[in-house]
Amino acid sequence: MKIRGHRETVVSFCCPKFAAIFLFLAVFVFIFLLFNMDVLEQYENFFIYLCHINLLTPCQFQHKVITTFPAPRPHLQRRFCSFQPRSPEDALEERLLLDSIAWPETPSLPVPLSLEQTTDPAHSTFTILPEKGGRQWHVGDQLEVMIKTYDFKGRPKKSGGDVLLARLHNRALGAGVAGKVLDHLNGSYSAVFSLLWEGSAQVEVTLVHPSEAVTVLHRLTREQPDRIYFGSVFRSGSVSETTTCNVCLRPTQQPLCNYTDLITGEPWFCYKPKKLSCDARITNYNGGFHKQLKAQEEKLFRSGVNMKVYIRASGSASVTVLPKNKDQPEVKSSIVHSGPVGYYYQGAWQALSGTKVHHFNTSSAISQCLKGKVVHLYGDSTIRQWFEHLNAVLPDLKQFNLHSSVRVGPFMALDYANNILVNFRFHGPPVRSISVPAIELHYIANELDHLVGGTNTIVVFGIWAHFSTFPIELYIRRLQSIRRAVVRLLDRAPGTLVLIRTANPKTMTLDAALTNSDWYSLQRDKVLRAMFKGLNVHLLDVWEMVLAHHLPHNLHPQPPIIKNIIDVVLSYICPQKGS
Repeated sequence: MKIRGHRETVVSFCCPKFAAIFLFLAVFVFIFLLFNMDVLEQYENFFIYLCHINLLTPCQFQHKVITTFPAPRPHLQRRFCSFQPRSPEDALEERLLLDSIAWPETPSLPVPLSLEQTTDPAHSTFTILPEKGGRQWHVGDQLEVMIKTYDFKGRPKKSGGDVLLARLHNRALGAGVAGKVLDHLNGSYSAVFSLLWEGSAQVEVTLVHPSEAVTVLHRLTREQPDRIYFGSVFRSGSVSETTTCNVCLRPTQQPLCNYTDLITGEPWFCYKPKKLSCDARITNYNGGFHKQLKAQEEKLFRSGVNMKVYIRASGSASVTVLPKNKDQPEVKSSIVHSGPVGYYYQGAWQALSGTKVHHFNTSSAISQCLKGKVVHLYGDSTIRQWFEHLNAVLPDLKQFNLHSSVRVGPFMALDYANNILVNFRFHGPPVRSISVPAIELHYIANELDHLVGGTNTIVVFGIWAHFSTFPIELYIRRLQSIRRAVVRLLDRAPGTLVLIRTANPKTMTLDAALTNSDWYSLQRDKVLRAMFKGLNVHLLDVWEMVLAHHLPHNLHPQPPIIKNIIDVVLSYICPQKGS
């Protein structure tokens, strides 16, 4: 030890150039650590995950219990929601998807917050192009609208990022079609519509959220992914305890129960009860919602002021559409318009892509279509509506009493004479619902892996609304596991019909915006469409079917829309010749 100390002294004092080098390296390492704490945090999260799956011996499991973690450093509190590593292919796809849905940069919020510089729908306007008269519109043309946004002082906005929806409609004709909106990133936007019916067509533009509200929504997901929290009841004999559960649990000194699915890898954790084991978990329930906005931020989410508010027209809001002119060249829009998937006319959905829609207006027509079929419905309450609709319109379809939750199910109904079986099962957690037996929460991918499949099997699923408050990486990974199961199902039974429901716009209140905003739904809707593109599956574009309809937006679309959706489903099951 003396020799070592002597050598260190020699280096420090006899060779000052080495001391300078060591000092430089020390400063470099300090700067590296200072600016790369996220990297270190990822390593720490990775080691925590290894503890979760019992690959590191310091975190011994007792059944499914993880022993106490050390208290996290303060800077790690903001990223307590970590996920298990995936394959390089999945990780690359996740990165590409995140890049593809990147929202335009939104403004930082001043302190104290004032609405003066935020987007005001009352001052904003839209104009049908071209602005000067003399233009005739025909069926088959495209109508373009320029939208200009202003703040509450009437000053033009200079940046984009607002959430806008657009619709063209004629209430008297029961006609409507969704428009496509393009952000020019300078406070102006374009909306383009396909003209698909003769007569009047009125433009409707809605500000869902100002860009400043998107700033808040983005921050909430980053900083508070656990703002909706869940709980479980644990029971053994006369002893009962409740604890908090979630995908993302903040690190504490309390041990965790790890309920990560062994097949799909889907994460779920609960704080371990003090007296009972993790195996004593009985139920899962929605624990509540932490509304932790900063001062004055509620101003950005006011119904009738700056949330789901119509923008007025500068000039006429409608055009008259003449019959299609064969000699007239097709109008080319100045923005890319992929075209709608369909539109309403006389209240009935007309598909422009996919299968030709046949309208099943009698119970006998529906029964004949479903005869000999097994229909598996997986998802949330917006899929449960479809089970309820079929159960209501088919008198011979009898629902079994499985003594299950009326909200979560599972449900089963049988028409014995026509050999029709319809099942519904809720997707796996997170599930915002009343108390439900934990054993009834099955992941869709696992359910698909238990299906034989075949030409008489129809699989329908929709999964979106319960994932809004979580990092979108969770949603991407859930869809990746479902997609793998769909591929396996179609490989072993290529005749299986697989239908996938998209998200839909809904009514906006303050709480609804913070937990299930249309902005969150839009982001997940883009991911869903990209995830299943190219597979032998069919997308049910409920987003456009709700947006194009005259009825108010609702998380659970109203019966006329549900009827049209079921018509599309049945048209895929029983396509007409030539469609």
